[in-house]
Amino acid sequence: MKLDWNKGENGLLPVIVQDATSKEVLMLGYMNEEAFEKTQTENRVTFYSRSKQRLWTKGESSDNFLDVVDIKIDCDQDTILIKANAQGPTCHTGTVSCFDDGDESRFGESEKNFTINDLEMIIHQRIDDQVEGSYTYSLIQKGINKVAQKVGEEAVETVIDAINGKEEDFLYEAGDLMYHYLVLLKAKGFSLKDIEAELATRHQ
Repeated sequence: MKLDWNKGENGLLPVIVQDATSKEVLMLGYMNEEAFEKTQTENRVTFYSRSKQRLWTKGESSDNFLDVVDIKIDCDQDTILIKANAQGPTCHTGTVSCFDDGDESRFGESEKNFTINDLEMIIHQRIDDQVEGSYTYSLIQKGINKVAQKVGEEAVETVIDAINGKEEDFLYEAGDLMYHYLVLLKAKGFSLKDIEAELATRHQ
């Protein structure tokens, strides 16, 4: 479905940004066609700022970017819904959402809720940006055989600690296994969304 830019005032359409994990509405902004195309290309939310009269990538000055997970268009083709992972507080006041009541401590709490999606996003960033000195990037440079081998090694260590180890040792090795599994997915050109899609077909 294509957007009808003629429905917007001065070619601008409203954009609702929603947290991809919590489903909380983070903010409302506006896009023109150029901002929408830039958002799709870079997978990072860019608005058209009505006050600055230019394209504005959320986080360009604060580094509190909004990384795109999914984009949907409403039935009237004049409103955009973006599900995103927020890198820091979305609101300029320091709160998680622009619709918060001003309790800045909520962001501190959300920082502690580190998710597997957050880990995957970091892994992809280290590889895509070719971050020198990063273990993730150095591992991917060694090729698919080495990455797959590491997954096998971590799986064996996880199984051993599941049977004979302490709980904290098991959790540590399980964490290592999950990390290397995500690197392997990336090396093969896949992500957790692809795994979710595969599991969904089995559920149906």
